[in-house]
Amino acid sequence: MADDPELVALVREIVDGNHYLVLGTADPTGIPWTSPVWYAHAGYREFFWVSDPVTRHSRNIAARPEVSMVIFDSSLPPGNAGALYVSGTAEVLIGPDADRSIEIYARRSRDQGLREWTIGDVEHPARHRLYRAVASEHSVLEPGGVDVRIPISQESLG
Repeated sequence: MADDPELVALVREIVDGNHYLVLGTADPTGIPWTSPVWYAHAGYREFFWVSDPVTRHSRNIAARPEVSMVIFDSSLPPGNAGALYVSGTAEVLIGPDADRSIEIYARRSRDQGLREWTIGDVEHPARHRLYRAVASEHSVLEPGGVDVRIPISQESLG
């Protein structure tokens, strides 16, 4: 596990500097599916997004909560883009967990000039729900674009 301050700073830069993550899910039989989702985060370990529960990735999470995610800047040329890989478990949020989490999501949305989400936007009968993935593993692409992942200790992210 790496606790290298430069790699920890790279994780924070990637998460803070991007808007979308690619969410990897699988259905009950293991067939994979990926979806880009706009996200907010808390402490680099919790990732939040809003989705319709009938979408394929939402149905996959309901059946099989294990997820993978990747965050990277696709506008950079090959060899210059850092990438963060995350594994974890996802869930739809309801009740007190949703109340706390929608504030985090709404703050990032507002800070980026987007609409501010409320709990009413993600509870029945609204179309969308708020989801959270809690990271169990982080790794970064080795600087320089070599296809080698370096694990980052959860504790080093604060």
